[in-house]
Amino acid sequence: MIEFTGVYKKLGKFELKDINFTIPEGCICGLVGRNGAGKTTLLNLLLGLLNPDAGEIRTDDMDYATNEKNLRKLFGCVLVDELFMPQLSPEDNGKHFGSFYEAYEAESYIKYLNMFRIAGRKRFKDLSKGEKLKCQFAFALSIKPKYLILDEPTANFDPEFREDFWRLVREFIADGRHSVLLATHLTDDLDRMADELIFLDKGSTIFTGDMESFRDHYRILTGEAYLLKNLNKEYVIGIEEGKYSSRALVKSKIKCPDELKSAAPTIEEFMYLYSKKEG
Repeated sequence: MIEFTGVYKKLGKFELKDINFTIPEGCICGLVGRNGAGKTTLLNLLLGLLNPDAGEIRTDDMDYATNEKNLRKLFGCVLVDELFMPQLSPEDNGKHFGSFYEAYEAESYIKYLNMFRIAGRKRFKDLSKGEKLKCQFAFALSIKPKYLILDEPTANFDPEFREDFWRLVREFIADGRHSVLLATHLTDDLDRMADELIFLDKGSTIFTGDMESFRDHYRILTGEAYLLKNLNKEYVIGIEEGKYSSRALVKSKIKCPDELKSAAPTIEEFMYLYSKKEG
């Protein structure tokens, strides 16, 4: 289990503020938010690449201050930064970095490279962006981690491979002991696949919890603008006015007039209408 408790981090003018959430075992957790919301900073804190200024981060009841070596074994990563050595081939990168992991299986890595149609002897720097991320994904799976930490990989995958990617992710968590934390802009995938959701906005967590609670907690009301403007503002989060129809993101506790249509939001709709929040 991954736990953030009261985590605070300041980087220049940016602040990640009072971050609290839990990621249980056996789940896919989506991490979403607009550019600059703090997603990459949060991932770097989890991986020990940054230290929090306040608060506590624990994975399986361990923290980096006293258990760095044991914690690093738990994580397999696919990050935006290119982690492999550019002059080496994917195979040679596997041999080099695999030597740092006791559980690394070279045969598994080669199997995944072949599955992903990556030329093992081609120099890493000559691969496409998508191929480089596939190499990282293959390596992450081959070190037998408990947690996969994925930063925007699917945006650079072709649609066919995205299906293979999600199949492998589902297989990874199938035993109920492994979990995946995935930061992505492709929220349609998360609507279908995610069990948990973390939504960041301007360095703060707006929602953390399971997807069922997310869908129960918020509604999108659609209808005439004057009806939306007359709603109890205590429960209204954001409104978008249209020429023929308008819509509002609201808390589900609101009393909804019969003239308005009500539906659970998708993650994309939630993010978009939340950006219409006043103040």
